[in-house]
Amino acid sequence: MTDKSSIVERVVSQVLQGYLPQLREELVRRVVEELPQEQEDGAVSTAPSVGPADLLRSIALIHSGTTQKEILRALLDSVSRYCGRTALFVIKSGAATGWQGRGFDDNDGVKDFSLDVSRGLAERVLDERASFTGQIIDMDPRFVDQFGSPVSDSVLLLPLLVKDKVAALVYADAGTDGERTLESAAVELLVVSTSAWLELISLRKQAPRDAMGDRVEHGAPPPAPVQSTTPFNDPFAGHAPMHAMAAAAPASAPPEIHAPATEMDSPQAEVVSTAPPPHVDEAPPAAPDGAMSADDADVHRKAQRFARLLVDEIKLYNQAKVTEGRKNKDLYDRLKEDIEKSRGTFKKRYGNTVAANANYFQVELVRSLAEDDVSIMGPNFRH
Repeated sequence: MTDKSSIVERVVSQVLQGYLPQLREELVRRVVEELPQEQEDGAVSTAPSVGPADLLRSIALIHSGTTQKEILRALLDSVSRYCGRTALFVIKSGAATGWQGRGFDDNDGVKDFSLDVSRGLAERVLDERASFTGQIIDMDPRFVDQFGSPVSDSVLLLPLLVKDKVAALVYADAGTDGERTLESAAVELLVVSTSAWLELISLRKQAPRDAMGDRVEHGAPPPAPVQSTTPFNDPFAGHAPMHAMAAAAPASAPPEIHAPATEMDSPQAEVVSTAPPPHVDEAPPAAPDGAMSADDADVHRKAQRFARLLVDEIKLYNQAKVTEGRKNKDLYDRLKEDIEKSRGTFKKRYGNTVAANANYFQVELVRSLAEDDVSIMGPNFRH
């Protein structure tokens, strides 16, 4: 694995594990502002892939989603940058039903198309819960008859896994116009990242129920009751394909919708993640009277994490300069433009908040860039 790939893998891992509350904030704004205008259903971006930075932006776009529908639409939009055609099929009661497509001549035809999973590539992916590359002949013949064959016979089918369950299949090929290629590694990374993001969100939702159980077990009164929901094991629990409506359903089944489950759309989904952050947060400074409101403490935590994200971004795009700067103890001079640009971004977001005087960005520069040795920043670094 190349050094660049290792850096991307590390940063992606940090994002997945530690930045859940922040992924709706400045991270998204910073990485998405350079992307083309958001596309409507069926639109395909023609922007060329530009390597790891482009993948990082695509992952951030996926992680900006706060509902399943937003996340999966972002997944398809992102995957379409690395292939000619892509589609997502929901797995429900042993059937694979089309949800949305990108790049097809008839994207609407993908919706509610029933993909045969009893043979070929689809059967293999479901059985082994792994991604496979095959030929178009390995796909459901009805799919080929309706949507046509790609210019290249190679196709990719991937499982979207949530808690070890195949919740959906993602299909990708090079398209029919000969202008695009299928970049399998990039597509697989995006699907794996989406799977991890959906699972982390499920942990966020499960946290309050676990906490309630602990309170009852230890004799503490439970919090005020909230509307009950089913455990988050299936992100498509509410997906009821049109062709399957004739099948019998339990009386408690959710109403018919043609989108992923709305379970995560409720306010109950907005809870604190149980995943450990990549660094241990410093305690926010106490207010003059020795107390701090929950809202103020939350602002401090977000400011700390945003500072870490900005500095991680500087390190990601300036690996050689960081190495040389540490060696020669002139890190600030080599990275001045990037540092000051990020400092301005931090001040714009938190300069007028309760975290303004905490100096989190400056602290993170010394801690992360200079490895806790301020002399490495050089004489021109302002303390």
